[in-house]
Amino acid sequence: MNPFALFLTTATPQEVDPITSLLTMVVPFGLMFAFLYFFMIRPQRKKDKELRAQINSMIVGDDVVTIGGIIGRVANIKDDEITIQTSVAKTLVTVRKSAISQVLKKISDE
Repeated sequence: MNPFALFLTTATPQEVDPITSLLTMVVPFGLMFAFLYFFMIRPQRKKDKELRAQINSMIVGDDVVTIGGIIGRVANIKDDEITIQTSVAKTLVTVRKSAISQVLKKISDE
């Protein structure tokens, strides 16, 4: 007699616990969310928080880079707007604080 046939004829369906089936569906989604949070969302929030702190501590004379790639030196800060001086011709460009992507602190000459 075939041992597999004996196993198939004696096997009976088992009761499935609803809590176990729920956990097998929910736990993988929870693990995926945790992975996304710790490796994507959390580092981006930390980076945004640091940029906001740099923008708020910015002073006249600091070098900045805008999201459009314009590099210049801060000439004036007024509420939500920043005037930056670009190029040798000292062209003035006014942008919003939210358009700043990087603040390069001026190194004091001592």
